[in-house]
Amino acid sequence: MKFEGQNFSTLTAPSDRVLESRLLALRSYGRHSFASLTDDQGNYLQVAGGGVTCMVERFDALSSTMVRAFHDKPSPIFPDGTMLAFGAGELRLMSDKWFQANAVVAIFLCFKHCRKYPVNVHWRPALSLGASATQLASDSPQ
Repeated sequence: MKFEGQNFSTLTAPSDRVLESRLLALRSYGRHSFASLTDDQGNYLQVAGGGVTCMVERFDALSSTMVRAFHDKPSPIFPDGTMLAFGAGELRLMSDKWFQANAVVAIFLCFKHCRKYPVNVHWRPALSLGASATQLASDSPQ
């Protein structure tokens, strides 16, 4: 596993504690606003934002598909179309795609240890082949 992030040194095989610490340090503003964890097959998770304003995507290398995480409880604070601004760009998200940092940590640890994702985390197609989260200007409902 390789952990990379904005203004973080790259880590190979980060411990759970270090992974959690770095993910909890993310903020939509400032030095650290996005990060990714890549496995040996080229699959990866990426997060943008931080604190209570996180978005998570997963890339499957075998099928070349990108999916975006969503959950069962749409945010009453962030209605559909609210902008997430972070160091690599801006995204408009649906209200069910905003995650808190502690949920992001749980998702990343599941990915790292090849475990099932939390039951309240689901996935929808996110991007076209070859695109990244920073290239997406808006998030349309599925």
